Amino acid sequence: MSTEEKSLHFIEQIIEDTLEGGFPQENLRFRFPPEPNGYLHIGHAKSICLNFGLGLKYNAPVNLRFDDTNPAKEEQEYVDAIKDDLHWLGFEWAEERFASDYFQQLYDWAVLMIQNGKAYVDSQSSSAMADQKGTPTQAGIDGPFRNRSVEENLTLFQGMKNGDFPEGSHVLRAKIDMASTNMLMRDPLMYRVLHRHHHRTGDDWKIYPMYDFAHGESDYIEQISHSICTLEFVMHRELYNWFLDQIYDDNKVRPNQYEFARLNLNYTVMSKRKLLQLVQENIVNGWDDPRMPTISGLRRRGYTANSIRKFCDIIGVAKRENVIDVSLLEFCLREDLNKTAPRVMAVLDPIKVIITNYPSDKEELLDAENNQEDDDAGFRKVPFSKELYIEREDFLEEAPAKFFRLSIGREVRLKNAYIIKGESVVKDAAGNITEIHVTYDEESRSGSGSEASQRKVAGTLHWVSIPHAIEAEVRLYDRLFIDESPDSHKEKNFLDFMNPNSLQIVKGFVEPSLSDAKSDEKFQFQRLGYFNVDKDSTASKLVFNKTVGLKDAWEEKGKKEENLLMNTQKEINKYVKEKDEDAAEILLKPIIENIKSIDNYSLITQTIIKNIKNDNNSLLFSNLILKYSDKALAKDIEQEPLTKLYSMSLKSQLTAVRFFAIQNLKKDLDNLNEFKKQLSNLKNNEKNENVLELLNGLEL
Repeated sequence: MSTEEKSLHFIEQIIEDTLEGGFPQENLRFRFPPEPNGYLHIGHAKSICLNFGLGLKYNAPVNLRFDDTNPAKEEQEYVDAIKDDLHWLGFEWAEERFASDYFQQLYDWAVLMIQNGKAYVDSQSSSAMADQKGTPTQAGIDGPFRNRSVEENLTLFQGMKNGDFPEGSHVLRAKIDMASTNMLMRDPLMYRVLHRHHHRTGDDWKIYPMYDFAHGESDYIEQISHSICTLEFVMHRELYNWFLDQIYDDNKVRPNQYEFARLNLNYTVMSKRKLLQLVQENIVNGWDDPRMPTISGLRRRGYTANSIRKFCDIIGVAKRENVIDVSLLEFCLREDLNKTAPRVMAVLDPIKVIITNYPSDKEELLDAENNQEDDDAGFRKVPFSKELYIEREDFLEEAPAKFFRLSIGREVRLKNAYIIKGESVVKDAAGNITEIHVTYDEESRSGSGSEASQRKVAGTLHWVSIPHAIEAEVRLYDRLFIDESPDSHKEKNFLDFMNPNSLQIVKGFVEPSLSDAKSDEKFQFQRLGYFNVDKDSTASKLVFNKTVGLKDAWEEKGKKEENLLMNTQKEINKYVKEKDEDAAEILLKPIIENIKSIDNYSLITQTIIKNIKNDNNSLLFSNLILKYSDKALAKDIEQEPLTKLYSMSLKSQLTAVRFFAIQNLKKDLDNLNEFKKQLSNLKNNEKNENVLELLNGLEL
């Protein structure tokens, strides 16, 4: 039986072509070259899986090389964390290398380039150098130090190395072409003075090589055949090759650079600088906070290495940038955990249930399947008693017809146990339900084979026996940001889109089989989602992290918000047609509440822009959103559509449109002045008293 082979991605095809061209397979060598200035994130996982995957496919060595050329930002902590992440993902490197291993060789090559007239010491300020480099459309000009003599350059460079000069006083630049159309080729920096302690070389060096110089030369030293990096380095390839040209020996392998599209994930930031900001400002609890997109954060949250490798395999390797939905990553996780995670019962928002006809002195052990997806998982015993906890949301005293959980007079099945029927409730002085009293059908025990056990009821609930329940701290994690692209909006700080509900800590109760659960063990809390044991857990206090829900709640929320806005727009029509002012006010209140309830910034701003058209109801909708949503302000809308909205609204025949447009302009001082003439003309002709009152309150 034939199986369809997976097609090669473009980098594999490049390697195949290289081999077909006569390149010896034994000379293939790859590398993963992180800078140890932060923890690795899910974007790095794509690069890791690509490089180490190629090594496995072609039986070629893959080096782990730390590009540690900037001691101001690099630490041993990051080196250790990166190695831990690679091991956890399941990959082994051939050799562990550091760019700092090559500092002497890089220095010697720099001296050689000075001697060959290919490098010089520049003593300009950084701002002067930036001016001198020109612009993408204007050629640069030679700096005043470009033609220093070889002897002077060698003396100055030696002094830089010896620490004779302060930081910022001199740099070493490659001497290439100040008129190049590629600005990176306009005499790029090779070395700068840094009086910083290096995590490996200590205080031996006072100068450090720039990434563009060190990277390609390090590839050459290690005889890397295919240097694979992300698309932002496309323009660097010319410089990569120029530096190699200065040192290349025909008897050695010459590395070649190839670029692929980096991973862009929605509802996430991938910038190390921004992730570091989250850590330093204590917005999250460290690099391994389970809300972080770092590999260590995902691991602590409960992600599996297999799910991340599967995700990287599915998204593939491409040349074009695109944004991947984080729900795909969550899907890969659910698929993996579904096969491996034992099913257990836990109640996170408990309410007490008393089975009034169950004997007080009776307890029994019921059989519960560990994982129906795994035939070898077997069964466990779960204790059952007269008093239980169920989820508070699983009971309504008076329930609608389509409520398929417990209510007075209705039956439900307790998972692995009996059918119960709601009989009555006990309330406290404030009217809150404190106990639910039920009866059970003794003949209905699950798996007993009795006629009563076969009876169909509307719903099945999870539960825990109160005398046997173990208290646990449960950390309910959610996405860190409420916007799909939190760091892409002009005039907005990515911190503006923090999800206030990204972490909620609750006290829950779990079944006694979890009493010995160990750190990083993973479970499915039935009907609730997948959870794992956090490293903070102790023998006396269990701590669980919510890894992911059983369903994509964000997709459901997104659809609900889109539908809510669509339905709200329909309600606008009713509001506009209503002639009675009091009745209109009643119709307006739910419209405003709906607008206020929408969290999705992109959806809000797009809806405003989409409704800027020559239609009174649409204009009213845009103005109402702009007034009542706290997610989008006038400054968040591009100037052209915003100006169009104000201009069209002030000319509208519909009083409500003019009224709310003036209210929005009153808050938008940046645009108010631009519309003073139009507002003044409107004031002279306005007939509506409410609109006139607003206009009279403006200084026109």
